[in-house]
Amino acid sequence: MAVFYFIRHGEMDVSMAGKKFYKGFAYNMMTLSEKGIEQIHETAKDSRLRYAELIITSPYGRTLHSAAILSKDLNIEMRVETDLHEWLADSVSYEFLPTEIAEESYRILTENCGHHPEGVQCLWESAAQMKERV
Repeated sequence: MAVFYFIRHGEMDVSMAGKKFYKGFAYNMMTLSEKGIEQIHETAKDSRLRYAELIITSPYGRTLHSAAILSKDLNIEMRVETDLHEWLADSVSYEFLPTEIAEESYRILTENCGHHPEGVQCLWESAAQMKERV
């Protein structure tokens, strides 16, 4: 039987947010802070990971950075899975939406228990769509 461990990425370095090309969707390309790097080195010491065989990571900078540290510390292969990521506020055109629109879409998602409201055309990803993607 396969056993899966979900590990959250370390603390992200947001010092460049909104600068250089780290704007809009590129915000997701930012890597870990020094604290985040240390957090992942500590995570690698968890005895449950001793027999792990594969690390699967999303393509985001913070998760790639975290997975690379784990891969090195544990001497385990790492693979990138592009469909492993957060909920999509726009699952039609994959545009990075303004915060207000994304937050409103998320509010509607939660109010409707993850379902698109009956008879309403929604851009955002339903819980069922997200489950199918992942």
